[in-house]
Amino acid sequence: GAVVKGEAPFNKDEVAKNAAVVATLSTLPWQAFGPGTEGGNALPAVWSDNAKFKAAGEKMQLAVANLYTAAQSGDQEAIKKAFGAAGASCKGCHDDFKKK
Repeated sequence: GAVVKGEAPFNKDEVAKNAAVVATLSTLPWQAFGPGTEGGNALPAVWSDNAKFKAAGEKMQLAVANLYTAAQSGDQEAIKKAFGAAGASCKGCHDDFKKK
């Protein structure tokens, strides 16, 4: 976040490495929301509207994959745009499916 806000210097290799970590992390949480896992900080909609939840997860994974691709290119404007889209997809899912 600091790099896209201009608060830290741009280092293509570091940005690409961090984007790769985020891309990996984006694939991990979904198995934690299967049948019988209700509760915690997740809203009941995770299970009652599971199709919407899965679609939100797929949208986030696509946005993060686009961020990874942009990071590999080193194009700072493309990275900023992709970072914004990835952040918005994360926030959207949390807004709809996570207790406040």
